[in-house]
Amino acid sequence: MNAKLEPLTPDNSQLIIIDQQPQMAFGVQSIDRQVLKNNVVALAKSAKLFDIPTTITTVETDSFSGHTYPEILAVFPDHPLLERTSMNSWDDQKVRDALAKNGQKKVVVSGLWTEVCNTMFALSAMAEGGYEIYMVSDSSGGTTQEAHDYSMQRMVQAGVVPMTWQQVLLEWQRDWARRDTYDAVMDIVREHSGAYGMGVDYAYTLVHKAPERVPHGPRLDPVAASGAAKAAE
Repeated sequence: MNAKLEPLTPDNSQLIIIDQQPQMAFGVQSIDRQVLKNNVVALAKSAKLFDIPTTITTVETDSFSGHTYPEILAVFPDHPLLERTSMNSWDDQKVRDALAKNGQKKVVVSGLWTEVCNTMFALSAMAEGGYEIYMVSDSSGGTTQEAHDYSMQRMVQAGVVPMTWQQVLLEWQRDWARRDTYDAVMDIVREHSGAYGMGVDYAYTLVHKAPERVPHGPRLDPVAASGAAKAAE
């Protein structure tokens, strides 16, 4: 059986977050950078929810790239940050050891930049480590749209599986009957999934009459201002 036909599960996959640092993000032009951060944080929260082994690696933190987004560190406050000098994470023994210790051959990847650190790691990890790479395109970014697109194409041609963060989350959930993670998945969706999350809020409160997520002050009935009706005429 082709191993790539097997869906991602919490038991068969691990995550690596590569160089999600501000100076690296400054150069990203293939995706809105606030959207990029939203997607990376959502992916991190998804991994935390499903207890996915996660490796965080950084490059030249103090001399160039800056510190990993605090929103990611808030999700994984106790994780070590594996510092490197090489653009290719596979060149660092700490990274290889972390991946091997986690054990799973399916490696979900979110990193900057797509055409450099992501591509080199993916090709090396497949060629030398025998890993399957699942590249989260919307949680990664390139210096141009063309750079991102062509590097994704290059990786796909080499056997990398392209993904989106929400696809990863829902593949890990798989079945809405899994009630132990259902509510937490919906929390991630409502906070990070844009129109889908707004729709979930709408359905919960307007259709199913669930309470609103955030308590707030009283909603005051409309009161027409003096003369408003005449002005409208």
